[in-house]
Amino acid sequence: MSDVRIDVEYCGSCGHRTQFIDLATLLRKAVPNVKISGTEGRQASFEVKINDQLVYSKLQTMAFPDFEAVSDLAKAVSHGMPIKKIEGQQPIDCAIS
Repeated sequence: MSDVRIDVEYCGSCGHRTQFIDLATLLRKAVPNVKISGTEGRQASFEVKINDQLVYSKLQTMAFPDFEAVSDLAKAVSHGMPIKKIEGQQPIDCAIS
């Protein structure tokens, strides 16, 4: 297994730290050798990089990534597979009154 480093930039003022903690917990269970770090960053951000490659951008999609897809990709990369963009995202909660 190769090492996998995941860096997440998240919006602290938006309360995205909770999502970062949820993702980190899932990743640590799926990929024991993962090194994960999170830093507060730009407004509305939740940017996920694997080994310095951007694989998902909330700034571009306006939605959070599918955490299972991030976990699956991290696991694949730890087994030597190439890094690719994450397509899956969480549903956007939108209520029209």
